[in-house]
Amino acid sequence: MKPKALFNWSSGKDSALALYKMLQEDRYEVSTLLTSINKEFQRISMHGVHVSLLEQQASALGIPLVKMELPKEPSMEEYQEIMNTTMSEIQAQGITHSIFGDIFLEDLRTYREEQLNAIGMKAVFPLWKKDTSALIHEFLDLGFKTIVTCVNGTYLDKSFAGRIIDHDFINDLPENVDPCGENGEFHTFTFDGPVFKNPIRFEIGETVKKTYPKPKTEPEEEDSEYIFWFSDLVLK
Repeated sequence: MKPKALFNWSSGKDSALALYKMLQEDRYEVSTLLTSINKEFQRISMHGVHVSLLEQQASALGIPLVKMELPKEPSMEEYQEIMNTTMSEIQAQGITHSIFGDIFLEDLRTYREEQLNAIGMKAVFPLWKKDTSALIHEFLDLGFKTIVTCVNGTYLDKSFAGRIIDHDFINDLPENVDPCGENGEFHTFTFDGPVFKNPIRFEIGETVKKTYPKPKTEPEEEDSEYIFWFSDLVLK
């Protein structure tokens, strides 16, 4: 019998490719998707995608979805309490492994492994240390389709928000931007590909600018805000 696994689903390209690889390997029974949601706005954390589109993804994947709802700005204590409750419920289903689409952020991997080890679960990273340029080309060659929903203004301008990722998009990226956006340069919503029973139908809405205060530093920086551009997607 295969071990039962939870898949940490962000709605974006890395998640879709990691899930594809896990389903191809067939080593685990991927029985649940887990996605963090901003409770106030009902949108996926960082990606800005509305829950209605996430639910369509889960339906097209044919995998049950667990939505972990978080306050707008949770403290570490609040986050940990919600996570502990959610993971206890997931473990009660006999799930022993947790799969992530992370590629090379060492600190994040260490944190995830420590948290899971503490409750007797194991972490799985199918894309770990893969070349990100090769990964994005593999993603496209497999027939996946994804759209940029969030852009970090530190790295990219507004024009990148709402673009479909294709070879032109990759060629247009500045040299300091990872082709998979692994440093948080951009986030995506995957709407078609070999893991889906059907494409997700949506329309592109307005592009919205959001600002977030930077942590105070000494000496204080002139630019005290982070700028993000969100392309709103509307379910058809």
